[in-house]
Amino acid sequence: MEVALYDTVFPGLNLLKQGKVRDIYALGDALLMVATDRISAFDVVMPSPIPGKGRILTRMSRFWFEMMEGLIQNHLITADVEQFPALCHPYIDILRDRSILVRKAEPLSVECIVRGYISGSGWKSYLESRRICGIMLPEGLQESDRLPEPLFTPSTKADMGAHDENIPFEQVEDMLGKDLAARLRDVTMALYERAVAFAEPRGIIIADTKFEFGLIDGELALIDEILTPDSSRFWPKDTYRPGGPQKSFDKQYVRDYLISLGWNQRPPAPELPPEVVENTRRKYEEALRRLTGAG
Repeated sequence: MEVALYDTVFPGLNLLKQGKVRDIYALGDALLMVATDRISAFDVVMPSPIPGKGRILTRMSRFWFEMMEGLIQNHLITADVEQFPALCHPYIDILRDRSILVRKAEPLSVECIVRGYISGSGWKSYLESRRICGIMLPEGLQESDRLPEPLFTPSTKADMGAHDENIPFEQVEDMLGKDLAARLRDVTMALYERAVAFAEPRGIIIADTKFEFGLIDGELALIDEILTPDSSRFWPKDTYRPGGPQKSFDKQYVRDYLISLGWNQRPPAPELPPEVVENTRRKYEEALRRLTGAG
């Protein structure tokens, strides 16, 4: 197994930001985004990395960016390390397959979540009020049920260590204006529909997923990662049974382990045992294989 990359140290490069998973460097008019092997749960970064995870995320995002062309532009310039600026060349072996060069964007202040099934925080909200983000749902739904139609359920973008909060669509309109809010909703739904149509014949249910957007030269663009096991709930179609939690190819497995510990979901996070690390890696690899055919 490869050695995990927890964080990056690149003398001579300007580290702009260290996110939950990605280290971002400023390179003139572009940004270098490096996907490490860190994993977060409940918006807290775990001390235990998942070896190879950053490569899987990068490969999957590149795959989906290409598939979504025509729906909306994205920020990707290139993933070919040989085309990166010369300042990056001393670090090519580390950057290969886990980094992308992207255009700078002005990130929007909401995360665009679409739910096709009721799970996670959506299920919790339904139990409390029969609503998700202010949207009233039918009585009698079970955990993991397919929703009558996919829902756009935006949230705030929390800083590291803080929790995202679901917000009603009207709040997005207040924050960004009605036209941009409507555009975000419509593009989010179109991206989800295309992804679902591709994934289900390949044995994966995309229960929900999160997209992030920004403005590049005033135009809306897809940024960050898309449709990875970090940003989505992927369920195997052949074992899907509503009425409870589902097997998954995403980090829900890590969340479930942490819940079993009774951890308070605040830093510092506990170490993940070797079997949890290895099982998580295998789940991510299986999602990549099923969706892209890559091993």
